[in-house]
Amino acid sequence: MRPDDWHLTDDVDDFLARAGDFLRSRPALHNTPLTTVERLRTRGSGAPDGEATVFGRLETGGEVHAVCYRLPSRRLTVTALSPEQADTLAVRLAGLGRPLPGVLADHDSATVFAEAWRRHTGAEPKASWWGRLHRLGTLTPQEPVPAGAGRAAGAHDHERVVRWCGAFCADVGEALATDPGSWAASRFADKRFTFWETPDGTPVSLAGSTAMVGGMVRVDPVYTPAHLRGRGYAGAVTAEVSRAALAAGAKHVVLYTNPANPTSNALYRRLGYLPVADFTGYDFSYDARAA
Repeated sequence: MRPDDWHLTDDVDDFLARAGDFLRSRPALHNTPLTTVERLRTRGSGAPDGEATVFGRLETGGEVHAVCYRLPSRRLTVTALSPEQADTLAVRLAGLGRPLPGVLADHDSATVFAEAWRRHTGAEPKASWWGRLHRLGTLTPQEPVPAGAGRAAGAHDHERVVRWCGAFCADVGEALATDPGSWAASRFADKRFTFWETPDGTPVSLAGSTAMVGGMVRVDPVYTPAHLRGRGYAGAVTAEVSRAALAAGAKHVVLYTNPANPTSNALYRRLGYLPVADFTGYDFSYDARAA
């Protein structure tokens, strides 16, 4: 295996034509690349300053074994990598002369790439994000269901959706602008949102979901204002959007949790979500020599 086996492009359509089947072969594990690349395909993959997203595929003998992509000014995202694959990717990317801000992948793959990147560039990796991927088995709505019902968010709910997504980002430490002016470029803009409402029509919890890609739907985010938590609203709205995804034909319904949050992990387990893999994000720091 050689670094040149990693084929890089900024053409999202070419990338999907060559690597799409690989991504769709494991839709739950590849849920983030699937949804991100689809969003880039429909919106465009460049940044306002002209910097393009870089896509990569590891291909030998006409078979794709792994893929990666890097959005402008964001971490590199990779699918599962062996230590040898991680090393060849690090060599290939280091040869471009562009420092990476970090890497995000399943824990083992992120770790072997971070180590390879340190060997080849001198950058120091520091783990800064952790997530646990869950896939829905048999949906088991909670009992008792809190009073109220689910309702799809409409245009008149936009201000509340933007505000609650911003509050969600603040809660989880996600540095992402969600003000009305930046909403269209955010990762939330293409999602469908559902409220859980009390019988008097008051929204008390929110869940988003991606469009179906490769038979997969991801539930994200789930948010309940702090003063309304502990009443079953998050479980009710998650069950509502999960049921809707299944009814629409999804074969894989997934979501991420913070592994350090026992409350959310227990909630989703009760609803029928089962752990698939742990993911880790590393940030890279460079001294003057490495830079």
